[in-house]
Amino acid sequence: MITVDEARALLFELAAPLPAEEVPLAEAAGRVLARTVTARRDQPPFAASSMDGYALASAEVELHAMFKLIGEAAAGHGFAGRVGPGQAVRIFTGAPVPEGADFVVIQEDVSRSGDLITIASDPGTKTNVRPAGGDFRAGDTVSAPRRLRPADIALLAAMNIGRVPVVRKPVVALISTGDELVMPGNEPGPDQIIASNTFGLKAMLEDLGAEARILPIARDSAASLTTAFGLARGADLVVTIGGASVGDHDLVGQVAGELGMERAFYKVLMRPGKPLMAGRLNGSAMVGLPGNPVSAMVCGRIFLAPMLRAMLGLGAEAPRLEQAPLDDSLAANGPREHYMRAQIGTDGRITVAADQDSALLSVLSQASALVRRPPDDPARSAGEIVDYLTI
Repeated sequence: MITVDEARALLFELAAPLPAEEVPLAEAAGRVLARTVTARRDQPPFAASSMDGYALASAEVELHAMFKLIGEAAAGHGFAGRVGPGQAVRIFTGAPVPEGADFVVIQEDVSRSGDLITIASDPGTKTNVRPAGGDFRAGDTVSAPRRLRPADIALLAAMNIGRVPVVRKPVVALISTGDELVMPGNEPGPDQIIASNTFGLKAMLEDLGAEARILPIARDSAASLTTAFGLARGADLVVTIGGASVGDHDLVGQVAGELGMERAFYKVLMRPGKPLMAGRLNGSAMVGLPGNPVSAMVCGRIFLAPMLRAMLGLGAEAPRLEQAPLDDSLAANGPREHYMRAQIGTDGRITVAADQDSALLSVLSQASALVRRPPDDPARSAGEIVDYLTI
């Protein structure tokens, strides 16, 4: 068996970065920017008023000064003339500041009579003008790689970027295995259970930026598994769930080997998730996850998530660990690295679930963290600091 870090390093060797594609800006949210993009214009493209008021020359701004109105400037409809001495233009937020003006007196500080205005209150020193290019200039850049958030999409739109170079989504084929499984919504037989892992993993992987495809359940026969692997051809990553152990009905490793899989490793020193398998099959990375629900989901967080980040060009890195004090004591850990379901309290302390059975999805659903125990970690007392991953 190999360690978690050794297994992850071997998985990174299977996770080749994917090529870029261009998508419309409206479809780029959540995608990973593949190349640096450059602004095509200044923002704002002109000096703009930040308030409703009156545009005039700053040299003439003083209490009780009077001005003659010569026009109006609104957003999308600027004033074409020039503001001369003793003149002002009615202006609204977002409108271009007309030539000859460099100060906007807010409307609350002005009294008006017909086409004459008087500065009736102290206007202060703030110009209320946003300078041209004050946000960004043509030629300024947004660097890659980065996952595009809503604020990034707004910035790219303002830069007049209509199509965005993004990393192609990794295509992941999910294959649940076992005669005991039926799809959710179907009626299981007396000896069957629902295929839950596939759907939890699909949600996890798509949240990470992948396109996850659920294939038909592979039954416990070489022929069924061979068909499933055939359906998975062309995927960037093939993930099997169950059938990777050493029982008489655990055929994934055998069939994959007969189909030419180049195995990278089998079995990892961790709990839950010891019977983990990985390699390359038909040009695709392949990971065989354990069948226990919690084992599959924890391995997805520890191994599949970093693989996808590497494929998306976000770096080959282990999940980031945080630290918190224990709410209660823990017994000594065994020889395998242990990821224990836990909850972070409002006081910042972390409580490890009492039952760590790898079949209990209800405990996983209530958890907000996985406490990481190193191999042979000694007993821990309440208040001691432990490492954890958020989930």
